[in-house]
Amino acid sequence: MSAESIVPIGRFAPSPTGPLHFGSLLAAVGSYCLARQGGGRWLLRIEDLDRPREVAGAADEIMRTLEALALFWDGEVVWQSRRSERYAEILARLDGMGLVFGCTCSRKEILASAPHAGEEGPIYPGTCRSGLAPGRRARAWRLRVPSSQVCLTDGVFGPQSQCLADEVGDFVLRRADGLFAYQLAVVVDDADAGVTQVVRGQDLLTSTPRQVYLQECLRFPHPRYIHLPLALAAEGKKISKRHGAVAVGRDSGEQLWQALRFLGQAVPVTLRGAPPAEVLDWGVRYFELARVPKDPRVPEPLKKSAPGG
Repeated sequence: MSAESIVPIGRFAPSPTGPLHFGSLLAAVGSYCLARQGGGRWLLRIEDLDRPREVAGAADEIMRTLEALALFWDGEVVWQSRRSERYAEILARLDGMGLVFGCTCSRKEILASAPHAGEEGPIYPGTCRSGLAPGRRARAWRLRVPSSQVCLTDGVFGPQSQCLADEVGDFVLRRADGLFAYQLAVVVDDADAGVTQVVRGQDLLTSTPRQVYLQECLRFPHPRYIHLPLALAAEGKKISKRHGAVAVGRDSGEQLWQALRFLGQAVPVTLRGAPPAEVLDWGVRYFELARVPKDPRVPEPLKKSAPGG
């Protein structure tokens, strides 16, 4: 059975560090349309693993916004903060396979010994791979990575490959503060939920090989990955809660229409401002993955509201 013939199980997994913004809405709309188009399920997971960054009330606000925009999910909401025992179980399994090791290194020490940096920070130089230095105890737990290429094919960006040893290094599965890392949690969550289709922003494309390799270690199935182009703020930075993100309004389908347009879809002008359910119904019927562009850019709503625009 081909991947295309499997009834999809998609998901949307926001972090409750602020209100839903246009960049997050793109992932919600894209994942919803592609899951529903295939007659599948669409799940909601709240990625509240990093409790220090969580904003009180943000998760409820996100869910209210999704409901107001007719983005209704299936089943119960999954909260990462309630799954620590499951993550610990998987970490112990990897430890039993000899695939993880304790690491004493602080970020400052890694920076000092790894002057070359990858896209997401310094590349771990393997300091503790062969054992801890005398008198020191493990601060974090890392996964041993191979020197071979990890390959995947993305639904928008096509074939991808990465040598984890050269471009990332052995990566953290449990942090020095005791929190489980995103890479571990997302792989376990997707596998446990039976997710077959992951639709999210292009900024997560470079971390996907780590997840693919972790899936291989655990003999988990690989979902189909589809990364969407980034929405930029007027100054050219990725839209995020840290860079003046615009909260999505809950009173019309305007933002849904704009999201579909940004994703290259030929949504009729007559649907602009139509009720959310009508805009989404069109998206589910007619969304074409082949039309999704690869280039990040400033979406139309932000162009209109930019100073001097």
